[in-house]
Amino acid sequence: MSIRPLPAAIDSDALLRSLDGRFHDARERTRGYLRRDDFRPVVGLDMEAHRERVLQQARVLAESGHAGHGYPERYGGKSDVGGSVTGFEMLAYADLSLQVKAGVQWGLFGGAVLHLGTERHHERYLPAILSLELPGCFAMTETGHGSDVQAIGTTATYDEESQCFVLTTPDELSRKDYIGNAARDGRMAAVFAQLVTKGTSHGVHAFLVPIRDEQGQLCDGVDIEDCGHKAGLNGVDNGRITFTDVRVPVEALLNRYGDVAPDGTYTSPIENENKRFFTMLGTLVQGRISVSGGAGAAARAALALAVRYGGRRRQFRPPGAEEEVIVLDYLAHQRRLLPALAKSYALLFAQGEMVAALQDAIGRPADDHAQRELETRAAGIKAVTTWHATATIQACREACGGAGYLSENLLPQLKADSDVFTTFEGDNTVLMQLVAKGLLTRYRDHFGELDTLGTVRFVADQVVEAVIERTAARALVQRLVAAAPGRDEDADLYDRGYQLSLFEWREKHVVDGLARRLRRAGSGSADPFEAFNAAQDHLLLAARVHVDRVVLEAFVAAIDRCEEASSKALLERVCDLFVLSNLEDDRAWFLEHGRFTGRQAKAITKAVNELCKRLRPHAEVLVDAFGIPDECLQVPMLATPGVTPGSATGASAAAASATAASSSAAMP
Repeated sequence: MSIRPLPAAIDSDALLRSLDGRFHDARERTRGYLRRDDFRPVVGLDMEAHRERVLQQARVLAESGHAGHGYPERYGGKSDVGGSVTGFEMLAYADLSLQVKAGVQWGLFGGAVLHLGTERHHERYLPAILSLELPGCFAMTETGHGSDVQAIGTTATYDEESQCFVLTTPDELSRKDYIGNAARDGRMAAVFAQLVTKGTSHGVHAFLVPIRDEQGQLCDGVDIEDCGHKAGLNGVDNGRITFTDVRVPVEALLNRYGDVAPDGTYTSPIENENKRFFTMLGTLVQGRISVSGGAGAAARAALALAVRYGGRRRQFRPPGAEEEVIVLDYLAHQRRLLPALAKSYALLFAQGEMVAALQDAIGRPADDHAQRELETRAAGIKAVTTWHATATIQACREACGGAGYLSENLLPQLKADSDVFTTFEGDNTVLMQLVAKGLLTRYRDHFGELDTLGTVRFVADQVVEAVIERTAARALVQRLVAAAPGRDEDADLYDRGYQLSLFEWREKHVVDGLARRLRRAGSGSADPFEAFNAAQDHLLLAARVHVDRVVLEAFVAAIDRCEEASSKALLERVCDLFVLSNLEDDRAWFLEHGRFTGRQAKAITKAVNELCKRLRPHAEVLVDAFGIPDECLQVPMLATPGVTPGSATGASAAAASATAASSSAAMP
């Protein structure tokens, strides 16, 4: 069992193109914007100055046509949803506030009009939305109803006499909360409310509601409170909106999935209210995909800063040595950064597959199964990527010591701005429950063992009905798995088929155990909610290992597509590090379930150490391949003179490690 050697020189251009993938042109286009002076990151702005700067940057995007790439050509776009989402992702390199502001305007507000409205809305509003002539909000979240959108309290009651909807906030818990663009710039909101006609509620629908006039004055019946200073994202003007008998014409209803006749008769192409609700939310999946992309970009920016700093900063002089050791030559420092770097590669490839699926769905006949698969994948990858970003940015901050704590070096801002990504566009824990439910549904459909399970009845109305299985990588994966050794003791840890088989086995074992556990708990007169609630740990584990498997398969497919030999060889080793560090984190589970022996578990840790050592000379090449414009990473800590990147080896490195271990820690 040994690591295959790496070439001495890596074709960095080929590596960048592999990471850029199908949307390379969109990434290059966005890099052009990010090199402009007015997009370079700044620190220390007060809240009002930050908001104004972000608004002006958004105007530049609107004037350039960048914002409209994902919209239909007839409204000034290019029908390039994948390129649009990819460009949006990269705005995180400039300012996450700009990314969120753009996402609210063109992803959420504009997306609601495009996907939930009909031609009358498109013709009237989309050109003004794309040009930023009509700044808007996406008013879904309420103070008392975050993830539970179906239970929101705002009402839109149809008045037959005036043929208007009357929007009302019945109580404080039903106040629209944390709404981007609301506190300062927004003039209209896509408001989600319970549609009521003839005394009957027809569930949640979206309405276009003016909130300010052209002079910026609040409309009658609309009250807006500024959320104020936040831990991060202070370039976004979040606000709270309350409606008091606000009247809008019947045409304000975004009526693709439900309409109201002048006499108050309600009709919908989808009869079942639950199915209609989830269909409506499913059309907005682009927002969730965009959030995972932005979080991944923030993690990559942090890694680029920390790896480059770690390749320059020196600490501790071994006995007899003339120079202190570069901190990235310490194994402990490598372990802080390189497994996270490998996971960032894996998640970037998974994100690329997901964006491609979104693009490919355009123009195809409606496919409910494919849509549900995409929704489930988006939920899982959004959760895993945003958690990864939070952990990785913190690790990078620590790896840069005191320099990483200075605002001028950008890491504190990345940390503060990205933290909320774990809870907006869906709380991560709730999203992982959606993924787990999809796994249970597939299990039931295949084996028929959950038909009487009360828990499944409980969650059936909560989430989508399927889980991703069909990917471009499946045929390749199946060939590799089939060629893997049949016995663990014969396996090579670096055999890709064996790695894939471990990820598949873990997922199947966890889901099967979860199904049996819930079946037992749900038998007889047991309360379905209690059975479901008692298995939360198992549900979340099932979702996590499923996403791990999907992400690995995306990585494998990306390696297969790479044709240039040196970059392909490097990707192979990065994939090994992603796999083995994942297995190392789960060693206890594999030991508990008899799949690993103690010797095998120790071998995995040894392999991770060896991979870190082998990848160390290529660490800066790996972060350079992200293609982050240098203008976005010009920070004082990377301008420290007198340090040349290099690598301690052999006895010198061993002496350095010994020195570090026996010395009191100093701040790098």
